[in-house]
Amino acid sequence: QVQLVESGGGLVQPGGSLRLSCAASGRIGSIGSFNIMTWYRQAPGKQRELVADITSGGITTYVDSVKGRFTISRDNAKNTVYLQMNSLKPEDTAVYSCKVQGVLRTGVPFVSWGQGTQVTVSS
Repeated sequence: QVQLVESGGGLVQPGGSLRLSCAASGRIGSIGSFNIMTWYRQAPGKQRELVADITSGGITTYVDSVKGRFTISRDNAKNTVYLQMNSLKPEDTAVYSCKVQGVLRTGVPFVSWGQGTQVTVSS
C-alpha cells in the first residue's frame, strides 16, 4: 500500500507564497509507475476542485483561477509532487490534497490520496 503525506501548508498573507509537497511512502517497491499526480483543494462550503495535475511525461494542466500563479512539478526519483503557489489570494484558502494514479508492478492500477494540508491566506 502506498501512502501520501502532504506538507508545506500554513498561514500566509495575501500576495505571499507557499510550496506544498506530497511524498509517497510505504510499499514503493510494488509500484510500477506513478502516472498522473494531482492537487485538489476544498474550501469550506464548496465542492472539491482540481487545481493542477501533471503526467509522467511532464504535461501539466491548471484550473483557470491559478494559471500564472501556481506551478506543479514532480521529482520522480523522490516520488514527490510539488505545488508552488505564488501571489496567493484569500480565495485560495482551502484544504489542499494530493492524489496519485499509477500502476503496480502486477499491472493492477491504483489510486492513493493524501490526508490534506490547510492553506490559509489572510492578513
